[in-house]
Amino acid sequence: MVRVKICGITNLDDARAAIDFGADALGFNFYKRSPRYIEPANAKPIIEALPPLISLVGIFADEFSPERILSIAHAIGVGTIQLHGSESPEYVKKISEVRIIKAFRVDERFDLTQLAAYRVGAYLLDAYDAKQLGGTGQTFNWDVAVQAKQHGRVILAGGLTAENVADAILQVRPYAIDVCSGAESKPGRKDLQKMEALFREVHRARSVLAASQAV
Repeated sequence: MVRVKICGITNLDDARAAIDFGADALGFNFYKRSPRYIEPANAKPIIEALPPLISLVGIFADEFSPERILSIAHAIGVGTIQLHGSESPEYVKKISEVRIIKAFRVDERFDLTQLAAYRVGAYLLDAYDAKQLGGTGQTFNWDVAVQAKQHGRVILAGGLTAENVADAILQVRPYAIDVCSGAESKPGRKDLQKMEALFREVHRARSVLAASQAV
């Protein structure tokens, strides 16, 4: 079953709504230059109020100190770290005591072979943008994501909305999808109607996949 991560959570109402609609994971952005940034101290009470069995992901990008990442993760109860910058395989090894998602931004020059150097739980593929590290609302060539599956679990991100998410799931069949701007009214604020429509399409795609596997 394709999992769903809703990223850019900044408040408890949005977190609860995402879970009610069917989110498997929530992402909290601790990259200070992001418009969806949340202070770790503000994320902690949200996390503590959530039900169990929901995966919680802390997003960092080019954080100077890997020790700071681990400190924040342990302090607020985040079990998975998503690295969304230019972190090296050596950097990743320094925080290998937690589950790691390594994000890559895909453009026409993207080299798939670089994935093999990273020992991580999953690779997140997002659209490249010169000004933003994520949440751009742009898609990329999904054939790259299909090819990337030879290296491990792939989380598909980049411009996913209710209009294209079913096609994305059926074409790529990723381990998970990551949705941010496609479920927002503005950066850091979720739109309940958009989320509801998105999950409706996710469930439809899951049903199609299940039917095809049963044949």
